[in-house]
Amino acid sequence: MLSFFKVNDPFRLLGIAIYLILLAILLLGVFSFPLTEPRLVWMVLGERLSEGYFLYQDVIDDTGPLSAGFFTFVHAVFGRSEMAYEIIGRILVFSQIVYWNSVLIRYRVFEENTYLPAIIMAALFHLSFDMVGLSPALLGSTFLVLALGQLFSQTMLQKETSESTLLIGIYGGIATGFHLNFGIFLPYMIFAGIAISGFSFRQLILSLVGFFLPILLVLIFYFWNNGLTETLEIWPLIFAYEKYNYQSLFVWSLLGAFPLILALVGYFYSAVLRGSTINQQKQRQLILVWLLFSLFEFVLIKRQATFQLLIFIPGLTYLITQFFLNTGKGLVGKTAFLILLFGLPAAGWWYWQDQAESKSPYFIDGVLPITLNPNETVMVMSKDSSPYLDNPLGGPFLNFNLSKTYLESEKTLEQKAKIYQNLHTQKPQVVVDPEGVFKNLLQELPALKNLYSESEPGVFRLK
Repeated sequence: MLSFFKVNDPFRLLGIAIYLILLAILLLGVFSFPLTEPRLVWMVLGERLSEGYFLYQDVIDDTGPLSAGFFTFVHAVFGRSEMAYEIIGRILVFSQIVYWNSVLIRYRVFEENTYLPAIIMAALFHLSFDMVGLSPALLGSTFLVLALGQLFSQTMLQKETSESTLLIGIYGGIATGFHLNFGIFLPYMIFAGIAISGFSFRQLILSLVGFFLPILLVLIFYFWNNGLTETLEIWPLIFAYEKYNYQSLFVWSLLGAFPLILALVGYFYSAVLRGSTINQQKQRQLILVWLLFSLFEFVLIKRQATFQLLIFIPGLTYLITQFFLNTGKGLVGKTAFLILLFGLPAAGWWYWQDQAESKSPYFIDGVLPITLNPNETVMVMSKDSSPYLDNPLGGPFLNFNLSKTYLESEKTLEQKAKIYQNLHTQKPQVVVDPEGVFKNLLQELPALKNLYSESEPGVFRLK
């Protein structure tokens, strides 16, 4: 099987598509998992924004503005469809695989042109079931891969290319618009562009202009919709609120141990045992710095879940390909390849099956903390988003940890008036408040007391 994908034949992509389809059938039809808490939040966000509300201005959440717009589009077309998230996610995954493999061939990254990176990348995407579903990280990483491809082009061309350097910045800015944590690409772009690709001052400025252009367009959108002030208030808080620790770093290391070992050995082969051209040395440096900045990104991540590991996949694909190109003819290489293709997805399935059975907070178990009437609007002031499973959001606070930080910060009279206006206009029929955050808000804004009464401890209903 290893030799099948080593051949430089585009028809090998058909085999990769079949591999993805078979795993999709197994994960969706045979070994399916419950709905995750982050995905439920994205669905609720898309549903709420499709009603004419605006992110940051009317709904407090940390989702990137471009992702929020995309989720709104998905809801308008498919409604709350988990299958739509799965299918769209796999389309994006396949597009990333095809593009990244084409980049590695076009710029002669390896001594031989091969489709091994494509099948390796497909296997890495199945380290966890949530990595192949639609998410802000997947949307943003799609454009980061495009930007990385443009950086690779700089290692081959011997003259300034305005189009390429501009695209590097634009793709990075769009990726940040989808997933705000990907703002880490800006210092990566500056460092890699100057130190490795040899950017001139003109190229650097062009890339910076390209990076900030999509973000500026987002800010103009909010300005024209009278939400710029709220956006600039919320964005800094996105990097300051308490994390959602769905999985620990130890779990991530355990799941990724085998790919990491292959990557380390692959690096040893490419950097120590085999010679490289100057271009290949630059490309290896770009990948190593990419992985280093990917580690830095985890300081910023607030939803600590496995789908955030997507940013590592292009770099790991490069290094693991080096391993198989140098060991593919031996028994060790063939065995490792089979383990990567089938053992890695199986290990991920086994882990998540155990987590689902043990009622991990990452999954929505469908057991509601209170009784809700059908279509009754609800606002949940806790980390448990399960009340949204069958009921729509009815208020401005969606991301609880972010909302809590926002409400506990010092606020001007104008900001308090905005909070009151949002709650008075949207009027959630039920507020689930086990930690007393909403109760404290009622004390701070006495005018709201006339709207709500505490029907039971931690539950407020509209009078």
